[in-house]
Parts: sequence; C-alpha cells; structure tokens
Amino acid sequence: MKTEIVQPIVSNFIKSLRDIGYTFEVAVADVLDNSISAKANNIQIACLPIPETTFTMLDDGTGMSNEELVNAMRLATNDPYSQRESTDLGRFGLGLKTASFSQCRDLTVMSKKDGEISIKQWDLEYISQENEWLLITPALENYKDVPLFDEFLNEEKGTLIVWKGIDTFQESDIPNQTDILRDHLALVFHCFLEGVVPGKKALTIHVNGQKITPFNPFNPKNIATQQLASEKIKYLNSEIIVQPFILPHHSKLSQIEFDKYATKEGYTKSQGFYLYRAHRLLIYGTWWGMHRTNDSHKLVRIKIDIPNNQDAAWGIDIKKSTASPVSELKKDLKRIIQQVTVRGSRPFTGRGKKIEDKATTRFWELKAADNKINFAINRQHPLIKNFVDELDGEQINLLNVILMGIESYLPLDAIVAQLNSNPLKVKQEILFKEEEIKALVSQWRNQGISETFIQELLKTEIYKNKEGYFKDAGH
Repeated sequence: MKTEIVQPIVSNFIKSLRDIGYTFEVAVADVLDNSISAKANNIQIACLPIPETTFTMLDDGTGMSNEELVNAMRLATNDPYSQRESTDLGRFGLGLKTASFSQCRDLTVMSKKDGEISIKQWDLEYISQENEWLLITPALENYKDVPLFDEFLNEEKGTLIVWKGIDTFQESDIPNQTDILRDHLALVFHCFLEGVVPGKKALTIHVNGQKITPFNPFNPKNIATQQLASEKIKYLNSEIIVQPFILPHHSKLSQIEFDKYATKEGYTKSQGFYLYRAHRLLIYGTWWGMHRTNDSHKLVRIKIDIPNNQDAAWGIDIKKSTASPVSELKKDLKRIIQQVTVRGSRPFTGRGKKIEDKATTRFWELKAADNKINFAINRQHPLIKNFVDELDGEQINLLNVILMGIESYLPLDAIVAQLNSNPLKVKQEILFKEEEIKALVSQWRNQGISETFIQELLKTEIYKNKEGYFKDAGH
C-alpha cells in the first residue's frame, strides 16, 4: 500500500477553524468551563481598550506546569470518548482553542503552579506565515500592562488567558458585549453561582469589576412557582434527572419580575426543555420536535440534568449549543411533556373557563357551532336587557348591528400580542371608573328599579368586581 503525507495548508485551515460560529458570550463560557474543571472558586474577566481591545480571564484554579500548559494548548488534547472526572465540563480538548480563535488572532495563556509561572502563545498570523503550528514562549514582561496581570502575579496558583487581535467587534461595542456576557454567564452557570453543585463552593464571577448575580430561569423562590416531582431515568449506567417547573401566572408577579423571567426571548420562546450537563446549562427553550410551542404552555420549563458521560448519546457539539435526545429517551420525555403541559395550561384555561361560569352573568360568552368557536356579547345581560326594554323596534335592530360589529371585529390578534408581551399593562377594568359605577347605581335606585333586577345585577361582573361600590351607593 502506497501512502504519502499531505500537509494541510495551515493558513486556510485556520480560517475554517475560526469560522465555527461562536458568539462572544458563548466563546467566553466555553473557555470558562476550563476554569471550573480546574476547581476555580473565583473568576475575574476584563474586556477593555488598552490601547486595542483586549480580553483577559483570571481564575484561582489548580494552575498548570509547563508540560501541562503545552498539552492544554495542543489542539484535540482529549479523546472525546475517554472517561473523565464527573466535574469535567470539557470533552474534545478543543474548547479553549476554538473558542479563543473564533474571537481573536492572538491567544496567550499563562499559568502558575507550585510557585512556577509558565506562558505559551498561539499567534495565528505567525502560524499562517510559517505554515506550521509553532507554539511561542513569549517574554512574561510583554504582558505587564494587560488587565489582571498584577492580580495574576499575586495569586498563589491559577491561570490567566489573554486575547489580543480581537476582530469580531469594535471598541465601541464593548459595553453592549459585556452586558450580553453578564446575562449569559448568569444563566449558563447559575447552579455554580448559587452554590448548589455538590462538592463545590459557590463560584464568583466578576466582569469588569461587576459581580454576576445568578439567574435561575425556573424562579424557584417565588411561592407561586410550581416545582413538580422530579423523575430519574436510567440510561447508560447513569441517571438523568428530569425536574418540571410551572412558572407563576403574570397576575402573581410584579412588572420587574415578569420582565426578568420572560428573558429576552419572551415566555413563549423560552418554554420547553433546559438541558444541563453536570449542572452547566447547554441548551434551553426547545421541545426537540416532540411538542409544538403553544402560548398556553409558555410557563412550562423542564430541567434535564445529564452526567458528562452522555455527550455522544445526546449529540453535544464542540460549542455545546446543539444537542438532542436519542430515540430511547423520547418516549419518557413525551410522557413527561404530556403530564406537565396539562398542568401548565391551567393558569390560562382556568381563567378562560370563567367566561362559562354559570354563577356569574358576564358581558361576553363563548359560543360553539360547526367545530368553530366565537366570543359573543351576552344579550341576556341585565344591563342590555334593561336598555333594550326602553327601545323601539328600529333602535333594537340598530343596537344588534352595533353589537354584531363589535363581535365580528374583535381585535383578537392585537389582544393576544399585548397579553403575550405586556400582560401586566393590559387593564380593561379601569375603563369603567368608580364614579361612573356609583352614579349608575344611584340612578337605578332613584328610578325605582325592581328588586328582581337588582338581584340579577348582583350576579354580574360589575358587582363581583366592584362590590364595594354598590355598598357605597346605598345597597
């Protein structure tokens, strides 16, 4: 068998390697995984223009010797199918390099272990020029002006990562990029920041000096949040833990809390599964094609936590942004979806059923015919009946035309859109003011309205919603 060595054109390979598709915040999270795997408790991040945009990340983890650092800088350090510690958040041995290269042309890593400092650098322009993967050992003093360098020297152990030659955003974008980064890290690493990961102290992360507060997407501290029974699914000689949550209806939240837990994607797009691997959030807001996104299920969020020996089974990619359950697990997940969405829709279907409440006379009623439904104004409402009694035939016909016009052109799309985006701002009841209700009730009293009619009024929405007004009016 004849063989020959065909070396890749390194400059072209680097361009492909840089174009994997990381965003800034996803790249930083991928690099930060290494700090957690190195048992870091404190992580500092800086992104500043000095004089060119520079990114640095410092951790107080175990640090690396020179030999360990060279190995860490090697592409594809790990066998992705090898067994690793349960707390290891990496897999391919590519995250540090691919994430960094996606954002910058110059990656330097310096690490301190046992009092010794080691430093290595990948300069992509130099590599392209030489057409070889030549790892540089730069002079330490060349980095004395980069952010967090002095803090690194003062650490007993730890690692400092430096990105230079950042070309994915401009200096003017730094404030926006760091805001996005804070939100992303607060969500992705919330379990570590909350201190709920077994065997680990609570992690602290600072970005440009600002401490990150964890964002738990399940809002577990709110008394109205429903945390349903968790379920353990056996797979590949380990356990998958599935924990469903039903978030509070907007009526039980302040505007600030409602906006916070809606996330930037909104409640409807944020429903579904949240996949964690070893307590690190990977994928969120998806049903993986097992269920259709539905407004009535927008409060349902289901947490799935898998151990790190199931990456291949879930198809987790290098960026940790793509995954999907294998077919053997879908049967159990579909069953859980069915159970949770039935309960998750109750805050909305329960309110919808009020329109059919026989104990209350309402302005609107729900009608069904020929497999179609429509909302209609209740012609038997005592206010309408009383009004009709005072009209002649032509006026009654005109009133019916008006009511049918209101029914036919009810702005359902606009109503749904506002309820989805601004439910706490939709306040229809306040259109019927207290003074108007008092005046109306007083007028009925003065007109000698019959007791039968008064009793009918007691069953209407006006009375039940504004009971105090009727009492104030002399009832």
